[in-house]
Amino acid sequence: MRLSPIGRHAIAEQFASLGMTRHDAASRADLFAHLADRTDGILDGLPDWWRFTPGRIEIFGKHTDYAGGHSLLAAVPRGIALVAERRTDGVVRVGDVFDGQRIEIDPSRPAPPEYRGLKRYIHVVAHRLFLNFPGCELGTNIAFGSDLPRASGMSSSSALTVGVALALIERAQLRDRAEWQAHLTTVEDVAWYLGCVENGLDFPGLPGSAGVGTQGGSEDQTAIVASTTDHVGLYRFVPVTALGATRMPSDWMFVIASSGVQADKAGSVMQLYNRASSGVRALLDIWNRHATHAQSLASALRSAPDAEQQLRGWLAPTADGAFTAADLDRRLRHFVRESARGPQAAIAFAQGDSETLGRLSAESQHDAEHLLGNQIPETVLMATLAREQGAFASSSFGAGFGGSVWAAVPAHDAERFGHAWIRAYEAAVPSVGAVPWFAARPGPPATAVTPG
Repeated sequence: MRLSPIGRHAIAEQFASLGMTRHDAASRADLFAHLADRTDGILDGLPDWWRFTPGRIEIFGKHTDYAGGHSLLAAVPRGIALVAERRTDGVVRVGDVFDGQRIEIDPSRPAPPEYRGLKRYIHVVAHRLFLNFPGCELGTNIAFGSDLPRASGMSSSSALTVGVALALIERAQLRDRAEWQAHLTTVEDVAWYLGCVENGLDFPGLPGSAGVGTQGGSEDQTAIVASTTDHVGLYRFVPVTALGATRMPSDWMFVIASSGVQADKAGSVMQLYNRASSGVRALLDIWNRHATHAQSLASALRSAPDAEQQLRGWLAPTADGAFTAADLDRRLRHFVRESARGPQAAIAFAQGDSETLGRLSAESQHDAEHLLGNQIPETVLMATLAREQGAFASSSFGAGFGGSVWAAVPAHDAERFGHAWIRAYEAAVPSVGAVPWFAARPGPPATAVTPG
């Protein structure tokens, strides 16, 4: 399959109409052209659907979403290009056109425990839809290609699961189903549900099943499906609640770089990643044993003016020995401080207040290292070097234990800054090799694409 020059132009124009820069819009058309050239063996014919699913930046909100806290988020103009065609035998076939992986799964069957990687992700999505929408027709061939660095903190795995889910939702016409219309009435509902698909938890009215193994929330999915081009979005979670989108000042730019250390939250660092969420569950369990039942840690802390002090007074080692009282105190302090930064940073964006944004990002980075404990020397160094090279704000983001760093800089200086920053980092940590980076404004959410 080839993408014609007319189709390529149509895709670039569509992304430009969504607010992307001409450069980024053209890069989306290039990604779809590369994808179209490589669908043999995955698709049997021409696609019925074309979709783009972005990655995201977590500006503030490290490990706050599953606790019901605040996050300040934006989509990036890079992500996953996907094409899909219906098939009639119920099988879901998915292929990555860049690394050559091909998998086929039967959505009607639970995932065997040995499924890992791409096969695990796809099976979790398809099986959850099969269970929540009985009798739906999910048979689909899907080919995709991505220009997001993998396991970099930019939500490449969530972009994949969301992209596949949205393709299967379209194929099965799930939006027409009574279950969808009863429970998924807003884009925020859809984001929360897709987070529950990945983590395996129940969604109100749509019971859970096996997830990918991470005990995360719905921050990634929210940024991916609900973002606004050129804006940063403030959200509260459990349930997902939009609190407002703020236009990024026109003379600011993000420069985003991978540390070169992968943070595979569903693989090698899953246990470390899940410890942060387990600490939140332990805090909520303590609250619910002593006070009125709360749905989330954030709702518990909002329930009384002195709720935080009450909870701190009840802290004790967990029965399984996983957490000491001091561990839980650090987890509580991190959550309270980090959750408060999202609303403060939204105001800084609205006012073009680079000094406040810089202070908040430095505090967030410090607390991630000393309270949350999810940083590694490379991400700490990269955030520090960003400031030394001229960024007015910088912070690591993602699951932690690797991943990426965002830096906010004057737009006119973004290219010079990016080259200087990455040269300094590669010189300091030569073992990571070449470090991928790009400058970007906030991008559009997941969208259907029309190639002419």
